[in-house]
Amino acid sequence: MARPLSHLDAVWSTPVLSAYAPLLRVPSVAPFLLGGAFARVGGSMFGVSVIVMISSRTGSFGLAGAVSAVGVLVLAIAGPLIGRLIDRHGQRRVALPFIIATFVAGLVMVLLSFVGAPRWTLFVAYGVSAFLPEMGPLSRARWVHIFRGEPQSLHTAMSFEQVSDEGAFIIGPVLAVLLSTLLFPEAGLLAAELFFTLGMVIFLSARATEPPVVARDDRPHGLAVTRPGLLVVAGVLVMTGAIFGSNEVVAVAVTEQAGNKEFSSVILALFALGSMLAGIVFGSRHFDSTLTRRLVLAATGMFLLEAPALVVTNLWGLAAVMLVAGSATAPMLITSLTLAQKLVPPAFVTEGMAVAITGILIGISIGTAVAGWAVEHFGAHAAYAVPVTAGLVAVALATVRFRPLQRAELADA
Repeated sequence: MARPLSHLDAVWSTPVLSAYAPLLRVPSVAPFLLGGAFARVGGSMFGVSVIVMISSRTGSFGLAGAVSAVGVLVLAIAGPLIGRLIDRHGQRRVALPFIIATFVAGLVMVLLSFVGAPRWTLFVAYGVSAFLPEMGPLSRARWVHIFRGEPQSLHTAMSFEQVSDEGAFIIGPVLAVLLSTLLFPEAGLLAAELFFTLGMVIFLSARATEPPVVARDDRPHGLAVTRPGLLVVAGVLVMTGAIFGSNEVVAVAVTEQAGNKEFSSVILALFALGSMLAGIVFGSRHFDSTLTRRLVLAATGMFLLEAPALVVTNLWGLAAVMLVAGSATAPMLITSLTLAQKLVPPAFVTEGMAVAITGILIGISIGTAVAGWAVEHFGAHAAYAVPVTAGLVAVALATVRFRPLQRAELADA
């Protein structure tokens, strides 16, 4: 007699979620996933925590956006450099010392803000604290290792990664804003440092799923960034990151102008929720089209779905727009990061995805700085022109470079 389905079994047997069940059956995957979850939540808190902290202490969104932008820019520079070291020497050996050092720098940043230190010290401390390895390339490199030669399983795993990222961006910014507004301005950043460091230590302790180091004699020469097509993907992701960074700044500014600053966490959480839900569905589907074609479609969706923010002024209306707009971001990131790892050889996988994510981080840096400037010069709501314009540029770049990128993708097949 067949065993009756439990409630949990029934949930995982649904057509969409059943695609993800095999990921949870990978041997020794629990600490890998648990550590990743903590680190993602902490990482998702950094940007908005710094913006709320500095704008609360100084009253300047321009300064807040500039400090945040410097941190993201340093992170963007660090990503490929640390990624290359990790591909050569292994995740735990390289990443752990950086994690410990940057945690100390983060605590110094909290102290400097609390005591009202000179503004230039905030740039220095936050920049140093940002020279760390990103969770995204490390975690995705593990899935590439686990599912090499299984493209559909890898697609599902990459989608799971993006869903995990978006889940963190639902929890993290809300928690950061609440801590910083209800306790003291530095509380969000302090919690972010603690969550991120704890998560990374747990993640790096999961040695069973860590990708092996490719022997020196078997490594190709050159840099991942020189591989055909990778810079195009990174360029599209610069514009994607600009959407993310500017949305954070503008959401805080618009809600503060409306006298309800805490509502920024709702707007940002709904944007992430829309992306997460789209990612769950996207990862359960099989596609016959090329990754390049999907990249163009995702970029078009980002632009068209963000555009209504220019004309909707009611806060709940903006929240609804962001929920819908977020549904284009998960397909964009899943597609682009899968394409990035496909364009590089196995020995460059961490470095290659770090280059792609560097594009996102540079875009976030540009987006936060430009949006902060736009808020102060044109007004909070008018600054939504920044993410909308970034979406349009992403469409143009993906369309103009469609054929060379598709050739690079198919040449690697």
